[in-house]
Amino acid sequence: MDSIITTEEILQERIKELSCLYDVSSVIILHEESVTDTLDKICSILERAWRFSDKAIIELQLEDYYFSTSKIIPSETVFQESIISIFNESKGYVKVHYPIGDFSQNDFLDDEQKLLNKVSSDISSFYERHLNQEKNELLKRSMERVDRLAILGEITAGIAHELNTPLGNILGFAELIQESTKEKQSQLDCTKIIKAAIYSREVVKKLMFFSCEMPQNRRFVEVVPLISEALSLMGPNFKKAEISYEFDFQDPQLEVQLDSIQFTQILFNILINAIYVSPKNSVVKVKVYVLAADFFIEIADEGPGIVEEFKCKIFEPFFTTKPVGEGSGLGLSVVHGIVKSHKGDIVSFDNVPQGTIFQIRLPLKTI
Repeated sequence: MDSIITTEEILQERIKELSCLYDVSSVIILHEESVTDTLDKICSILERAWRFSDKAIIELQLEDYYFSTSKIIPSETVFQESIISIFNESKGYVKVHYPIGDFSQNDFLDDEQKLLNKVSSDISSFYERHLNQEKNELLKRSMERVDRLAILGEITAGIAHELNTPLGNILGFAELIQESTKEKQSQLDCTKIIKAAIYSREVVKKLMFFSCEMPQNRRFVEVVPLISEALSLMGPNFKKAEISYEFDFQDPQLEVQLDSIQFTQILFNILINAIYVSPKNSVVKVKVYVLAADFFIEIADEGPGIVEEFKCKIFEPFFTTKPVGEGSGLGLSVVHGIVKSHKGDIVSFDNVPQGTIFQIRLPLKTI
């Protein structure tokens, strides 16, 4: 190609470049929901801005996104390139190719490289704003969830305290009547009342766990033997479900200040859920590690995962996705309450390629 460019051509190229900048800015301003649609449009605009636009091929890669204006990019090309940096880290590139043979590097203009750098910078700013918006939205949802759980905790604590005393009275008087009466039917009726009262008291006890109202006996214990024992006790459940488990830890003598009985309750509740959702021949992985002043435990299953709309509700009391009669909806509420009362956090996220990971952070020392 003739690399000599006339004044008229230079003027035409400048007009194309300015039009390109205007169109790219307009597409970014009008961006609504789909990031990929916006990037696709930017590539199409770029293609028209180059001197030999009918031969130019635009290639854009940004993290998982990839787009090219041609289905096939020749194996050998000459190209201009600009790196796309996101928060000062290289995350992709945008290239303009010409097929080698018909073109050489001299067919690119210096102003075209400047244009490419400017568009690359605009893409960086646009994508950073998009990521910040996503983070803000996640933070907002997280704060709403925390507020909702805090309000539920206060309501639950009040209900649990109000029910505790009358349930104790019902249980005590029912036992008294059962001991004093000789009528068979009355004894049978008292047995039903006692069973119902004990069941109700267990529910109240779980609600008090959720609202962090249960007393604790925190002391330094070695957590690895504690977790090994819990896994061993759950052994028959794993065997019956035809799944296995793996336990990964770094320090077998790791000591953490916690209530060992309540911590075991955490393990049982999450492991029971993991076994329930796991398919046959899958593996439940338990991992323990330390970061700074905190200790983390992750329990990962290979089940179907948690539906997006349920993720913000799984720690609320009485929320369950199990069929009626198979779950009270209090297991994860109890876990949440115990973790919070130990000044820790619990989060869930997707396992890869499938399943759910529950991650618990607890301070190594709470006092």
